[in-house]
Amino acid sequence: MPATIAFDVYGTLIDTAGIVAALREHLGEKAGAFSDLWRAKQLEYSFRRGLMQNYRDFSVCTSNALDFCCATLEVEMSAEQRTRLLHAYRYLPAFPDVKPALTKFRETGCRLYAFSNGKPDDVRNLLQHAGIDMLLDGVVSTDEIKSFKPNPGVYAHFLRKSGACGADAWLISGNPFDVIGAISAGMHGAWVKRNAQAVFDPWEIQPSLTVTSLVELFEAFRG
Repeated sequence: MPATIAFDVYGTLIDTAGIVAALREHLGEKAGAFSDLWRAKQLEYSFRRGLMQNYRDFSVCTSNALDFCCATLEVEMSAEQRTRLLHAYRYLPAFPDVKPALTKFRETGCRLYAFSNGKPDDVRNLLQHAGIDMLLDGVVSTDEIKSFKPNPGVYAHFLRKSGACGADAWLISGNPFDVIGAISAGMHGAWVKRNAQAVFDPWEIQPSLTVTSLVELFEAFRG
């Protein structure tokens, strides 16, 4: 069993598609497509800001991506509706497998961290709302060094902050770019393939391990 495990938050512990229910109130059948585009642009904006070294925190990327979606999909949204949606993004649900899996991991004595692009307070709020904050040893945020995944510096920051070394540390993520970034930076990386149709980027770097859930991840580590 690894000594130190970093769990990505958005898309790994927390289900970003949980925003669909709030979107459906305003958009009806467009909600799913809007949610997918919103998430894609949110990540794209973080990548671009990281490359440009023009840092604004992840909530700004989320807000800018929302405005892009409204313009692209020709959705008119009042200031109040917009504010409610951004607020809802701070109260997304955890995936069903997260709590039982983290409970099992905690019993082994592993050190467990949330490792996220989100601001520390936003991440803590999400984890608390999802009822999983007490199962983790801490939160490490890329905001602390004003950059985003997959900048190699953010993985080095995680190792420094957690007191771990790459050979003993794993990054667990549902996002292929995050897994590739962690492995490239010297950590192990497990991909949580939550969608059967998802494709891992065909690079020279492949996941150290691929699973379909965090419970399956626990069994793989234990076995």
